Parts: sequence; structure tokens; C-alpha cells
Amino acid sequence: MKQDYWNVSDEQVMEKTGKPLADWLRILDAFGAAGRKSNDVVAYLQREFQVPRYWARTLTTHYLKRIG
Repeated sequence: MKQDYWNVSDEQVMEKTGKPLADWLRILDAFGAAGRKSNDVVAYLQREFQVPRYWARTLTTHYLKRIG
């Protein structure tokens, strides 16, 4: 796996999840992802939005790295 797998383009995210990155960032903010364990965030994306595991992990990591 490449080290910076979470650095994805909006086009890639749209193709694989049906939503742009900005939408996912808002969803994760509303969920309170910053204060939760990453595995819980991944599970939430899989359960509530049927995001494939790889992409749920990618979105979660992207989000957490972005907020620092």
C-alpha cells in the first residue's frame, strides 16, 4: 500500500463513493469523527453509507490528517 493512500482526488472519491470529498468532510464533522476512534468512524461509513472498507479507511485517514 502506498504511504500516502489517503491523498486522493475528488474524482477518485466520486467514482468510488458517489460523493465528493467536501461532502464526506461535512458528514464526518457532523458525526464527530475528530473525537472518535478511527475504527468506529470506518465502521460508521460502512454501515450508514455502504462505503467499501478501503474507501472508508481512506476517507477517515484523509479527514484526520486534514484536521491535524
